[in-house]
Amino acid sequence: MTTDAPASPGSPDERSGQGPGESFAAYIHFEREEWAALRSSTPLTLSQQDLVALQGFNEKVSLTDVVEIYLPLSRLLNLHIRSARALNGVKDEFLGRLVGTRPYVIGIAGSVAVGKSTFARILQALLSRWPDHPRVALVTTDGFLYPNKVLEERGLMQRKGFPESYDRRRMLQFLADIKAGHRRVTAPIYSHQAYDIVPGAAQVVEQPDILIFEGLNVLQVDTLDRGHPPAVIVSDFFDFSIYVDAAIEDIEPWYINRFLALKASVFQDPASYFHHYRNLSDAEAREVAHNIWTSINLRNLLENILPTRERANVILRKRADHTIGDIRLRQI
Repeated sequence: MTTDAPASPGSPDERSGQGPGESFAAYIHFEREEWAALRSSTPLTLSQQDLVALQGFNEKVSLTDVVEIYLPLSRLLNLHIRSARALNGVKDEFLGRLVGTRPYVIGIAGSVAVGKSTFARILQALLSRWPDHPRVALVTTDGFLYPNKVLEERGLMQRKGFPESYDRRRMLQFLADIKAGHRRVTAPIYSHQAYDIVPGAAQVVEQPDILIFEGLNVLQVDTLDRGHPPAVIVSDFFDFSIYVDAAIEDIEPWYINRFLALKASVFQDPASYFHHYRNLSDAEAREVAHNIWTSINLRNLLENILPTRERANVILRKRADHTIGDIRLRQI
C-alpha cells in the first residue's frame, strides 16, 4: 500500500492520457492482493450463475474478481452508509425534528466500453443482498440524453454522449427529487437497439435506500448553462463516487470487439439503428469501429471524462484482460 503524491507538472501518465498537473488529490494506492485482504468477513452472496446473468458483451467477471475487488468495496460502502445514517441522526437531534433517511447515492463514471454497466449491475446485486436487504436502484444517464430529433436539430448527433447532449436540467431534477425522498421519481428510458429515447416510457424509482447512478460524465464540473457555470452539478448529489479506469490503448480494442459482437447479434435485427452495419466484413467493421472510437468516443474521453477521474472517491484500474489490477482510495 502506498500513498500517491500529487503529480508534478510535466510528468504525464501516457498510458492513461493524464496530462501535466491534473492529479491534485492524494490517494492511497492498493495492489489487488492488498485490497482483497480488506474484505474481512464480508460474505460472498453471488453464485456463478448470478454472475453470468449480470455480465455484458465481452465483459467476463469471475467469482475471484467479486471476492477480491467487489467484496472489499461492498464493505467500505457499508461503513460509509452506516456513517451517513448516523449523521442523519445528528441532524434530527440538532433540528429537533425527524429529518428521515435520505437515499445514499453512488456515482459511477468511466469511458465507453470500459465495463461500467457490468460493474454497476454486480455492485447493485451485492448491495441488495446485505443482511438488512436494502432497496438498491440502478439508473443510467443514457435516459437523460436528448431524443435524436433534438440532437439532430442542434447538430449534436456526432456528439452523442458529450455533456451538451444530455438534458442536464432534467437529470438534476431527478437527483434532487431522489435526495428529497419523493415517493415516486421517474427517469426516461433509452433503447440501445433504437439508439434513442423510448417515447412515453419511464423507469419508476420508489424511495430506494441506495441509488447507483452510472454514466460517462457524471463527475463533470464545468458544464455551462447559458454561458455561466452551473450553480449545481450532478455530483453534488453523490455520497460516494467510483471511476472505472483503464489504459486508452486497452479500451479501443475492447470497443472494437464489442462492435464486432453486436454486428453478429443485435445489428442483425431490422429494428436496430445500426442494422445497416450487419453485412460488413470483420475487417470493414473494425475500420468503422475504429473511426467511431477515434472521432467520437476517444475525443469525449480525453476532453470530458478522463479529466474528472481524480474527483472520484475510488479509482479502479483495469488491466488489458479486464481484471482490476490496482485500486486508489481518495484520502482528501
